[in-house]
This record gives sequence, C-alpha cells and structure tokens, in this order.
Amino acid sequence: MEFHVPVIDISPYVDGGSETERRAVAGAIDAAASTVGFMQITGHAIPRQVLDDFADAVDSFFDLDPATKQDYRTPPEINRGYSPPKSESLSLSLGVESATRMNDFFEAFNVGVSAAAYPHIEFSAYDYAENLWPTQVPGFRAPVEAYFAHAARIARTLTTAFADALELPPGYFTRFTDHSLDVLRMNNYALPPGSIDLDGELTGMGEHTDYGIVTVLWADQAPGLQILGADTRWHDVQPADDALLVNLGDLMARWTNERWLSTLHRVMPPITNGTIQRRRSAAFFHDGNPDARIETLPCCIGDGSKYEPITIADHLRAKLAGSRALQPNANAAREAARVLAATSGDGSPVE
Repeated sequence: MEFHVPVIDISPYVDGGSETERRAVAGAIDAAASTVGFMQITGHAIPRQVLDDFADAVDSFFDLDPATKQDYRTPPEINRGYSPPKSESLSLSLGVESATRMNDFFEAFNVGVSAAAYPHIEFSAYDYAENLWPTQVPGFRAPVEAYFAHAARIARTLTTAFADALELPPGYFTRFTDHSLDVLRMNNYALPPGSIDLDGELTGMGEHTDYGIVTVLWADQAPGLQILGADTRWHDVQPADDALLVNLGDLMARWTNERWLSTLHRVMPPITNGTIQRRRSAAFFHDGNPDARIETLPCCIGDGSKYEPITIADHLRAKLAGSRALQPNANAAREAARVLAATSGDGSPVE
C-alpha cells in the first residue's frame, strides 16, 4: 500500500462549522492518528503575511555570524535560545546510541511560554524560562510572537478536535493544557560552505519521536523529512501547498495506549551536487502542564495499559536530557525498539 499523509481541512473547527462537519473532521483525525501519526492540515487561517514575515525573521537570525549566535546559547536544561550544529543528538531522547550521534547538523533557536504568562502560579524557572531575543535582529521578536500565537491557537483547536475524535467530553484536555509548556523551535539546515564534512554518516536531525501532546510544523517544501511507516521503511514527506504538518507526541500515545501513534521521523541532508541546500522549519510543541499526570484514558485501556502513569515534567526532562544533555533516555524502551527494527539490518532499509 502506498504511504500517504492525509490532508485534513480543519476549517469547521476554526470557523464554527456545523456539528456534522466537525464530526467528519474528527473522524479524519482519528483515522490519520491511528494509522500514520501525521496529518497535513489546511483551513488553519494563518494569514500569508504572518507566515512570510515569520520566514524572513527566521532567516535574519540564522544569517548572523556564528560567534553572534553563540551568545544566545543556554544550558541543556533551559529549553530556550540557540543550539549550534552538531550539539544535539535527537536519537538519544529514545535511549538509542545512534551511529549518527553528534552528526545532527541542524541549528535551532527556541522560544517558549515564560512564567510571566501565568503570574498566579509558581513554576520551575527551568520549565518557564525567559526568552532570549536577539538584539542584532530588531525585527525578529514581533513576527515570531505573531506566528507563535497562531500556532498556539491551532494546537488548542486540534486538542478540541482530539476530544471529539476520542469521544471524550468537550474540552477534556483543557485541564491538562491551561498552562502548557509551549515551545517554538526554529530550525535551519543550511550551513556555510566548507563548514562541515559531507560524509555518509551526516544527518540533518536524527530519528526521534516528539515528546509532548501535539506538534504543529511549518516547513519549506524542500526534501529531507522522512517518516517511519508501519512497513518499517522511511518515507519522504513534503508539505502540500498552504498546509501545516501535524504529528502526535509521546504523551498522546501514552494517553491513548498507542491507539494513536507517536511516529518516528528524521531529517536527512537536503544535498544537491554535494552542497547542503537551505531548508527551514519551525516546530510548535504543545506539551501540556508540567504538573499534569498522564495515564491511559479509560476508553483506551483494553486488555491493559502499556505505560505507567507519569507527570509531564518528568517525561519531558528525561527526553530533553537525551537530546540536549546527551544522556541516553532509559525510559523509552518501546520507541527505541522501533528505531532498532528499522535500522538493524533485518531487511528494513534505512533510506
């Protein structure tokens, strides 16, 4: 069967569609979440000017010289600021000692919700850290915040649809997300000529699953993104015109007892004639409240839960300790097994 990422028009949830229209969207989401774990969404109502201004802001930061960008680095436990090329290994978030460790050549810049957004609640400074806004790019903050607001709106629209798709009470996920750890990670896959050896082990971003509830991804229509299918093969995916890619994270897989999939994906180098081509993306991670406790939904337990209950904070810290602090995650056995099945030489190709 041909691999396919469904395109779903979510406008009935954005524009106040009828109950019948919303039910159809919820059904399409359930089908995509159960079979692929990815979907492409249209009807999201982000104005073109917002997207264009955001893309220009992303370019302006990554066009800064390397020394200037280094000024915005933060310790691994602070999920903000700049990550230079080859400083992270996404496969370690799964506990997998990848052959491509430390060859993730992407660079990234993270912003997120700070404690000031929720002045009535006491939080860990690590979870709700202040953002670092680059003073060398005065036109950076406003377009990034504008896009962040739209991505947050879409993520919450999707969780509303998720409750319908799972036949849960309306607004079910609100109590788990009303002070969500939302982070926007802007990625760049183009590096200056001669700055890196284009060897056979190079990866743009190593194989990983996303950590939270749902990810909303804006990306160039450039090659590189690959998704691991049920056939244990890697499949190329490029966004359709005007579509955003959406995928589920590990927390949603835990909630649904893997009725819905947190799908492994990676980014391969967009190389043409030996040169890395520019590829940009921005992943908005809607991760939920750090103090929320995640356990299998009663409607999904079936013959028994595959996961022990866990708080969102504990889950995310184990994941980030892998990718950013390079400490293999010992709590991701199910995800790691899928990676090894796809790369173990048992007949499942890795390309």
